[in-house]
Amino acid sequence: MQNAETLLLRARRVLLAIALMLVSGVALATSEPFTEARFQALQKEGALIMVDIHADWCPTCATQQKVLDEYQAAHPDRVLHRLLVDFDKQKEWVKHFKAPRQSTLLLYRGTQQMWFGVAETRAEEIAKVIDTAVAAP
Repeated sequence: MQNAETLLLRARRVLLAIALMLVSGVALATSEPFTEARFQALQKEGALIMVDIHADWCPTCATQQKVLDEYQAAHPDRVLHRLLVDFDKQKEWVKHFKAPRQSTLLLYRGTQQMWFGVAETRAEEIAKVIDTAVAAP
C-alpha cells in the first residue's frame, strides 16, 4: 500500500510541475542537439550538462529521455542542459566521449565530468547522480 501511495505522490508532483511549467510558459523539452560550440559555452559557464549519446531507434534511449523529462518536470528549479549526440551521425563525438554504445549518458559540471553511465534507466539512480552534481561546489 505504501508503495502505491509513494507512486501516487510522485505522479502528483510531476503533474503539478508540468502544470506550473505550462502556465509559466517554460518549455518541457529541454534537450537540444549537441554542438561543440554549445558544449564549450556551457562548460565555460560552469553549467550542469548531460551529454546524451542517443539514437532515435534505441528503446533504452527512449526510456532515458522519459526519466530525464520526468526528473526535470519534478525539479523545475534545477537547470540541466541536455545535449543530444546523434549516435548514427556524430561518430566523432561518440568516439570523443568514449561511448561504447548508444544510451550512454555523461554528466558534467563545467569542465568536470561527474558521471558516466551506460544504459542506465533507473530513475532513482539518475536522480541521485544529478542531485549530487547539483549539490557539488
